[in-house]
Formats: sequence, structure tokens, C-alpha cells
Amino acid sequence: MPGAIDLHTHSSVSDGTETPTELIAAAVEAGLGAVALTDHDSTAGWSEAFAAAEGTGLTVIPGMELSTNYGPASVHMLAYLFDPTDGGIIAETAHIRDGRLHRAERIVEKIGKDYDLHWDDVLAQSADGGTLGRPHIADALVAKGFVASREEAFESILNWRGPYYEKYYAPSPLDGVRMIVAAGGAPVLAHPATRGRYRVMSDQIIGELVDAGLVGLEIHHRDNTEDGKERLYELAREFDLVVTGSSDYHGTGKPNRLGENTTSPESLARIIDAATGTRPFVG
Repeated sequence: MPGAIDLHTHSSVSDGTETPTELIAAAVEAGLGAVALTDHDSTAGWSEAFAAAEGTGLTVIPGMELSTNYGPASVHMLAYLFDPTDGGIIAETAHIRDGRLHRAERIVEKIGKDYDLHWDDVLAQSADGGTLGRPHIADALVAKGFVASREEAFESILNWRGPYYEKYYAPSPLDGVRMIVAAGGAPVLAHPATRGRYRVMSDQIIGELVDAGLVGLEIHHRDNTEDGKERLYELAREFDLVVTGSSDYHGTGKPNRLGENTTSPESLARIIDAATGTRPFVG
């Protein structure tokens, strides 16, 4: 397929600022040949994205960014081409979204003791039916003038080391991989060497994920450290894992730009070959 391949983007269904239709239009304008829609713990944007891509020549890879927890760290798992009607994945993502919602409520209650922030302010920043989380609290803080940007919010008021932080329910990475595979999907570990959040997992843990069906590692990502990328390449060679690259685009919610990191056609082909749940949509 002509054009670059970007396998990690978000719409307003989760914490992006563009609707799936607007996201697809932006991907076409950016000259992408393929884009994956990977909203957090939700497939609600797939149908709209397919409809928007019709006749554009853009290939849409249906996906999701699944939340998992590894000890104190939040670990994200990109799930590609799984069956969205699978009962296990529907039940678990509903549980995760419910946990995110109640966690967000607890965070807002804490922040509200020190700042003039209310739950209605956060609801005003979220799309109907979307996966509500900390980015929407950040947007509410921006709207109220307490910070200038999402980035500043996460560096200050919403910092995970700060007094307002709350954890939320999510399965383990191993259970996440198993669930994605059971739904016919191809799991790829998202930005596993991100600055200041969690280090690359041990060989033993990666090996367990591979044995459960892990397909790849997202190495080309702006938040992975350089030494972390080197270690990820070693792991990819050791376990014969697909190497992917992505923008993690959120519209105006983050500085990340579509196509700033990309995936090779060969890597995408391996992901497609590994999945049995659904197929790419060719616009």
C-alpha cells in the first residue's frame, strides 16, 4: 500500500480531540497509507472510522489500546484486528472503563478540595460514550485556567507522584495478552521504555508474554528512551518480535504528529497474518 503506516492513534472516543471522522481526514491529509485507530479500552469509533475512510484509499487497522497494570506501573497493550464481539474482551473493557470512571471521580473529588474543579467540568470535556480518564481532567484544568496545557497538568496537578493520584483496575499484561489472543487479535506492547514511568520488562516477563502470544514491541515512539530502544531491539531479536513505530496521535491533546514514527509494510503484514478476529478496512 502506498503511504506511511501509523499504528497508534486516538480519537474523541477516548482521549483524542478529533472525532474518528476528523482523525481519518487528518490521516489522509498527512499522506498515510494505513492508520490504526487504537482508542483506550474501546472499539466504539471503528464503524465511524470505516465510513470516513470509504473511497479515500486509506487502510484502517481496527485496534484498541488495552490498559493493564504491572505492579505499580500502568502498562499499555495495543490490540490489533481482534473480534469486537468477543464476550471476554467486551466484559473486561467495560470493567476497565468503569474503573477509570470511578477513579476519575475520586481524583476530581481530591482536586476539588484545593481547586475550583467539579465533576461537571470534566464531563464537559468528554465525548458521549467515550472512555473518560485523566486526560479529560487535564482538559478541564486547562479550561478553568489552572494550567496552560495537558502536558503541564500531567507534570503538576495530575503527576502520578502527587497527592491527587489514584490507581484504577486493569488486568495484568499477561492476562491482557491472553484476552487479546483469545479474541483473535495481535497484541503489541505499547511504548515499553517510556521516560519516567516504567522500565523495559525483564526477559522472563517478556518471554511469558511471548509464550502467551505477544506479537511485537512498539519501539519507534517519541517517549521511549534511547537506551530503552536499544534494549527493546535486543528483545525483539531474541524473541523474533515485530518492531512497530507509531505517533500515538491525540489531535491537539498532545504534540505528537501523525506519521512522525511509522511501521514497515513487512511488520504490518506479520501483524495481519497473526490475527484472525477481523480484517483491515481498505477505503
